[in-house]
Amino acid sequence: MEIKAIVDCKTVLGEGPLWDVAEQKIYWIDSLGDRIFRADENGKGVESWPVPQHIGSMALRRSGGAVLSLAQGFYLFDFETSKTQVIEEIAHKGPTVRMNDGKVDKKGRFVAGSMDTTEEAPLGLIYSLGTDRKVTKIDDNITVSNGPCWSPDQKIFYFADSRSRAIWAYDYDIETGAATNKRKFCDFGPEDGLPDGATVDAEGCVWSAGVYKSKIHRFDPSGKRIQVIDFPTVCVASVMFGGANLDRLYVTTMLRAPVPGVVETGPLAGSLFVIDGLGVKGLPEYRYGG
Repeated sequence: MEIKAIVDCKTVLGEGPLWDVAEQKIYWIDSLGDRIFRADENGKGVESWPVPQHIGSMALRRSGGAVLSLAQGFYLFDFETSKTQVIEEIAHKGPTVRMNDGKVDKKGRFVAGSMDTTEEAPLGLIYSLGTDRKVTKIDDNITVSNGPCWSPDQKIFYFADSRSRAIWAYDYDIETGAATNKRKFCDFGPEDGLPDGATVDAEGCVWSAGVYKSKIHRFDPSGKRIQVIDFPTVCVASVMFGGANLDRLYVTTMLRAPVPGVVETGPLAGSLFVIDGLGVKGLPEYRYGG
Protein backbone atom coordinates (compact mmCIF):
# COMPACT_ATOMS: atom_id res chain seq x y z
CA MET A 1 0.00 0.00 0.00
CA GLU A 2 1.25 3.49 -0.90
CA ILE A 3 -0.19 6.83 0.25
CA LYS A 4 0.87 9.93 -1.64
CA ALA A 5 -0.24 13.55 -1.98
CA ILE A 6 -0.92 14.30 -5.64
CA VAL A 7 -2.30 17.88 -5.53
CA ASP A 8 -1.01 20.47 -3.06
CA CYS A 9 -4.24 22.48 -3.24
CA LYS A 10 -4.39 23.54 0.42
CA THR A 11 -8.16 23.18 0.64
CA VAL A 12 -9.51 24.79 3.80
CA LEU A 13 -12.09 21.98 4.00
CA GLY A 14 -11.43 19.46 1.24
CA GLU A 15 -14.46 17.25 0.64
CA GLY A 16 -16.46 15.29 -1.89
CA PRO A 17 -13.95 13.40 -4.07
CA LEU A 18 -15.88 12.25 -7.14
CA TRP A 19 -14.42 10.04 -9.86
CA ASP A 20 -16.27 10.26 -13.17
CA VAL A 21 -15.88 7.14 -15.31
CA ALA A 22 -16.95 8.87 -18.54
CA GLU A 23 -14.42 11.70 -18.28
CA GLN A 24 -11.75 9.72 -16.40
CA LYS A 25 -11.33 12.73 -14.10
CA ILE A 26 -11.32 13.26 -10.34
CA TYR A 27 -13.40 16.14 -8.95
CA TRP A 28 -13.30 17.47 -5.39
CA ILE A 29 -14.41 20.59 -3.53
CA ASP A 30 -13.24 23.08 -0.93
CA SER A 31 -16.37 23.52 1.19
CA LEU A 32 -15.19 26.65 3.00
CA GLY A 33 -12.95 27.92 0.19
CA ASP A 34 -16.01 27.93 -2.13
CA ARG A 35 -14.35 26.14 -5.04
CA ILE A 36 -14.64 23.04 -7.27
CA PHE A 37 -11.50 21.26 -8.54
CA ARG A 38 -10.86 18.76 -11.35
CA ALA A 39 -7.74 16.84 -12.41
CA ASP A 40 -6.66 13.65 -14.16
CA GLU A 41 -6.18 10.46 -12.17
CA ASN A 42 -2.62 11.42 -11.19
CA GLY A 43 -3.53 14.96 -10.13
CA LYS A 44 -2.23 16.62 -13.30
CA GLY A 45 -3.93 19.37 -15.31
CA VAL A 46 -5.74 20.86 -12.31
CA GLU A 47 -8.67 23.15 -13.09
CA SER A 48 -10.86 25.00 -10.61
CA TRP A 49 -14.08 27.02 -10.48
CA PRO A 50 -15.42 29.41 -7.82
CA VAL A 51 -18.93 29.05 -6.41
CA PRO A 52 -20.93 31.82 -4.70
CA GLN A 53 -21.55 30.11 -1.35
CA HIS A 54 -19.98 27.50 0.88
CA ILE A 55 -20.37 24.19 -0.96
CA GLY A 56 -21.44 20.98 0.73
CA SER A 57 -21.30 18.59 -2.23
CA MET A 58 -21.60 18.20 -5.98
CA ALA A 59 -22.54 15.57 -8.55
CA LEU A 60 -22.30 15.61 -12.32
CA ARG A 61 -25.46 15.67 -14.44
CA ARG A 62 -26.39 13.30 -17.25
CA SER A 63 -27.17 16.32 -19.44
CA GLY A 64 -23.93 18.15 -18.61
CA GLY A 65 -22.72 20.42 -15.87
CA ALA A 66 -23.29 19.65 -12.21
CA VAL A 67 -25.80 19.80 -9.40
CA LEU A 68 -24.59 21.40 -6.16
CA SER A 69 -25.67 21.55 -2.57
CA LEU A 70 -24.56 25.05 -1.65
CA ALA A 71 -25.10 26.49 1.81
CA GLN A 72 -28.64 27.69 1.11
CA GLY A 73 -29.98 24.89 -1.07
CA PHE A 74 -29.78 23.05 -4.40
CA TYR A 75 -28.34 24.63 -7.55
CA LEU A 76 -27.25 23.76 -11.08
CA PHE A 77 -23.73 24.65 -12.23
CA ASP A 78 -22.30 25.33 -15.69
CA PHE A 79 -18.56 24.63 -15.98
CA GLU A 80 -18.24 26.72 -19.15
CA THR A 81 -19.68 29.92 -17.65
CA SER A 82 -19.07 29.25 -13.91
CA LYS A 83 -22.69 30.32 -13.35
CA THR A 84 -25.13 28.80 -10.87
CA GLN A 85 -28.90 28.50 -11.21
CA VAL A 86 -31.10 27.97 -8.18
CA ILE A 87 -33.29 24.86 -8.08
CA GLU A 88 -34.62 25.32 -4.56
CA GLU A 89 -33.46 27.26 -1.53
CA ILE A 90 -33.96 25.42 1.75
CA ALA A 91 -35.70 26.98 4.74
CA HIS A 92 -33.14 25.87 7.33
CA LYS A 93 -34.02 25.57 11.02
CA GLY A 94 -31.58 28.32 12.01
CA PRO A 95 -28.87 30.72 10.82
CA THR A 96 -26.09 28.27 11.72
CA VAL A 97 -27.38 25.57 9.34
CA ARG A 98 -26.02 24.90 5.84
CA MET A 99 -26.17 22.10 3.27
CA ASN A 100 -23.42 19.47 3.35
CA ASP A 101 -22.50 16.06 1.91
CA GLY A 102 -24.46 14.42 -0.92
CA LYS A 103 -24.42 11.69 -3.61
CA VAL A 104 -26.61 10.30 -6.39
CA ASP A 105 -28.57 7.04 -6.31
CA LYS A 106 -29.07 4.62 -9.21
CA LYS A 107 -32.28 6.35 -10.31
CA GLY A 108 -30.52 9.70 -10.60
CA ARG A 109 -31.74 11.36 -7.38
CA PHE A 110 -29.30 13.65 -5.54
CA VAL A 111 -29.45 12.92 -1.80
CA ALA A 112 -27.80 15.50 0.46
CA GLY A 113 -28.02 16.51 4.09
CA SER A 114 -27.68 19.70 6.09
CA MET A 115 -25.68 20.43 9.24
CA ASP A 116 -25.40 22.78 12.19
CA THR A 117 -22.09 24.57 11.63
CA THR A 118 -21.53 24.86 15.39
CA GLU A 119 -21.77 21.02 15.41
CA GLU A 120 -23.89 21.19 18.56
CA ALA A 121 -27.60 21.08 17.72
CA PRO A 122 -29.67 18.50 15.75
CA LEU A 123 -30.96 21.07 13.28
CA GLY A 124 -30.09 19.25 10.06
CA LEU A 125 -32.14 17.09 7.71
CA ILE A 126 -31.55 14.65 4.86
CA TYR A 127 -33.10 15.72 1.55
CA SER A 128 -33.67 13.99 -1.78
CA LEU A 129 -33.64 16.07 -4.96
CA GLY A 130 -35.63 14.09 -7.52
CA THR A 131 -35.04 14.01 -11.26
CA ASP A 132 -38.14 16.23 -11.46
CA ARG A 133 -36.19 18.76 -9.33
CA LYS A 134 -38.64 18.38 -6.45
CA VAL A 135 -37.18 18.22 -2.93
CA THR A 136 -38.43 15.70 -0.36
CA LYS A 137 -37.28 15.06 3.20
CA ILE A 138 -35.83 11.69 4.20
CA ASP A 139 -34.91 12.21 7.87
CA ASP A 140 -34.36 14.96 10.44
CA ASN A 141 -32.69 15.70 13.80
CA ILE A 142 -29.23 15.46 12.23
CA THR A 143 -26.35 17.46 13.75
CA VAL A 144 -23.63 16.98 11.09
CA SER A 145 -24.73 15.15 7.94
CA ASN A 146 -21.98 13.19 6.19
CA GLY A 147 -21.10 10.10 4.19
CA PRO A 148 -24.24 9.23 2.21
CA CYS A 149 -23.72 6.08 0.12
CA TRP A 150 -25.50 2.89 -0.88
CA SER A 151 -24.89 -0.85 -0.86
CA PRO A 152 -24.06 -2.30 -4.30
CA ASP A 153 -27.67 -3.44 -4.76
CA GLN A 154 -28.96 -0.01 -3.59
CA LYS A 155 -31.16 -1.69 -0.95
CA ILE A 156 -29.29 -0.12 1.99
CA PHE A 157 -28.61 3.59 2.43
CA TYR A 158 -25.73 4.51 4.74
CA PHE A 159 -25.48 7.90 6.41
CA ALA A 160 -23.25 9.34 9.14
CA ASP A 161 -24.30 11.90 11.71
CA SER A 162 -20.72 12.71 12.65
CA ARG A 163 -21.46 13.99 16.14
CA SER A 164 -23.37 10.80 17.02
CA ARG A 165 -20.10 8.91 16.40
CA ALA A 166 -22.02 6.43 14.28
CA ILE A 167 -22.86 5.41 10.75
CA TRP A 168 -26.53 4.55 10.34
CA ALA A 169 -28.22 2.18 7.88
CA TYR A 170 -31.68 2.49 6.35
CA ASP A 171 -33.71 0.19 4.13
CA TYR A 172 -33.83 2.03 0.81
CA ASP A 173 -36.59 1.76 -1.81
CA ILE A 174 -34.84 2.57 -5.06
CA GLU A 175 -38.16 3.03 -6.87
CA THR A 176 -39.50 5.70 -4.50
CA GLY A 177 -36.38 6.99 -2.78
CA ALA A 178 -37.85 6.31 0.66
CA ALA A 179 -35.49 5.39 3.52
CA THR A 180 -36.96 3.45 6.45
CA ASN A 181 -36.00 1.19 9.37
CA LYS A 182 -33.11 3.31 10.61
CA ARG A 183 -30.59 1.38 12.72
CA LYS A 184 -27.00 1.78 13.85
CA PHE A 185 -24.49 0.25 11.44
CA CYS A 186 -21.27 0.90 13.38
CA ASP A 187 -19.78 3.01 16.18
CA PHE A 188 -16.68 5.23 16.31
CA GLY A 189 -14.70 5.31 19.54
CA PRO A 190 -12.64 8.25 20.85
CA GLU A 191 -9.50 7.14 18.98
CA ASP A 192 -11.34 6.43 15.72
CA GLY A 193 -12.18 10.05 14.90
CA LEU A 194 -15.63 11.11 13.77
CA PRO A 195 -17.29 9.45 10.75
CA ASP A 196 -17.02 11.85 7.80
CA GLY A 197 -17.11 11.21 4.05
CA ALA A 198 -17.70 7.61 2.96
CA THR A 199 -17.98 5.27 -0.01
CA VAL A 200 -18.89 1.62 -0.65
CA ASP A 201 -16.59 -0.77 -2.52
CA ALA A 202 -17.51 -3.56 -4.95
CA GLU A 203 -17.53 -6.08 -2.09
CA GLY A 204 -20.17 -4.08 -0.23
CA CYS A 205 -17.80 -2.78 2.44
CA VAL A 206 -18.10 0.78 3.74
CA TRP A 207 -15.03 3.03 3.83
CA SER A 208 -15.23 6.06 6.12
CA ALA A 209 -12.82 8.90 6.89
CA GLY A 210 -12.16 9.16 10.64
CA VAL A 211 -11.73 12.91 10.77
CA TYR A 212 -9.55 14.52 13.48
CA LYS A 213 -7.77 11.22 14.25
CA SER A 214 -5.77 10.44 11.07
CA LYS A 215 -7.76 7.29 10.26
CA ILE A 216 -9.58 5.63 7.38
CA HIS A 217 -11.85 2.74 8.37
CA ARG A 218 -13.28 -0.16 6.38
CA PHE A 219 -16.37 -2.02 7.64
CA ASP A 220 -17.82 -5.22 6.25
CA PRO A 221 -21.56 -5.36 5.40
CA SER A 222 -22.37 -6.48 8.95
CA GLY A 223 -20.77 -3.35 10.41
CA LYS A 224 -17.61 -5.08 11.65
CA ARG A 225 -14.43 -2.99 11.33
CA ILE A 226 -12.01 -5.05 9.24
CA GLN A 227 -9.29 -2.54 8.32
CA VAL A 228 -7.85 0.73 9.64
CA ILE A 229 -5.38 2.86 7.70
CA ASP A 230 -3.23 5.38 9.56
CA PHE A 231 -3.16 8.57 7.52
CA PRO A 232 -0.44 11.28 7.35
CA THR A 233 -2.80 14.19 8.14
CA VAL A 234 -5.04 14.67 11.17
CA CYS A 235 -8.03 16.07 9.28
CA VAL A 236 -8.83 13.37 6.72
CA ALA A 237 -12.28 14.27 5.39
CA SER A 238 -13.61 12.04 2.59
CA VAL A 239 -12.83 9.06 0.36
CA MET A 240 -13.78 7.78 -3.10
CA PHE A 241 -12.50 5.02 -5.38
CA GLY A 242 -11.40 6.01 -8.86
CA GLY A 243 -8.75 5.63 -11.51
CA ALA A 244 -8.96 3.66 -14.74
CA ASN A 245 -9.61 0.41 -12.85
CA LEU A 246 -11.54 1.97 -9.92
CA ASP A 247 -8.86 0.61 -7.59
CA ARG A 248 -7.32 3.86 -6.31
CA LEU A 249 -8.71 5.47 -3.18
CA TYR A 250 -8.79 9.27 -3.41
CA VAL A 251 -8.75 11.14 -0.12
CA THR A 252 -9.50 14.80 0.61
CA THR A 253 -8.15 16.63 3.66
CA MET A 254 -8.45 19.94 5.53
CA LEU A 255 -5.93 22.73 5.89
CA ARG A 256 -7.44 23.52 9.27
CA ALA A 257 -10.19 22.09 11.43
CA PRO A 258 -13.52 23.98 11.54
CA VAL A 259 -13.99 23.16 15.23
CA PRO A 260 -11.95 24.26 18.27
CA GLY A 261 -9.47 21.96 19.98
CA VAL A 262 -8.15 20.19 16.87
CA VAL A 263 -4.73 21.20 15.53
CA GLU A 264 -3.62 20.12 12.06
CA THR A 265 0.09 19.71 11.47
CA GLY A 266 2.39 19.04 8.56
CA PRO A 267 2.95 20.52 5.11
CA LEU A 268 0.51 18.13 3.37
CA ALA A 269 -2.64 19.34 5.15
CA GLY A 270 -5.31 20.31 2.64
CA SER A 271 -3.83 18.17 -0.15
CA LEU A 272 -5.60 15.65 -2.38
CA PHE A 273 -4.16 12.18 -1.76
CA VAL A 274 -4.40 8.82 -3.44
CA ILE A 275 -3.88 5.37 -1.91
CA ASP A 276 -2.67 2.60 -4.23
CA GLY A 277 -2.24 -1.12 -3.64
CA LEU A 278 -5.34 -1.77 -1.54
CA GLY A 279 -6.44 -4.71 -3.67
CA VAL A 280 -10.01 -3.44 -3.64
CA LYS A 281 -12.19 -1.85 -6.33
CA GLY A 282 -14.93 0.71 -6.01
CA LEU A 283 -18.17 1.24 -7.89
CA PRO A 284 -18.94 3.84 -10.58
CA GLU A 285 -20.79 6.93 -9.36
CA TYR A 286 -24.12 7.80 -10.92
CA ARG A 287 -25.02 11.16 -12.49
CA TYR A 288 -27.96 13.32 -11.49
CA GLY A 289 -30.91 12.84 -13.83
CA GLY A 290 -32.57 16.24 -13.48
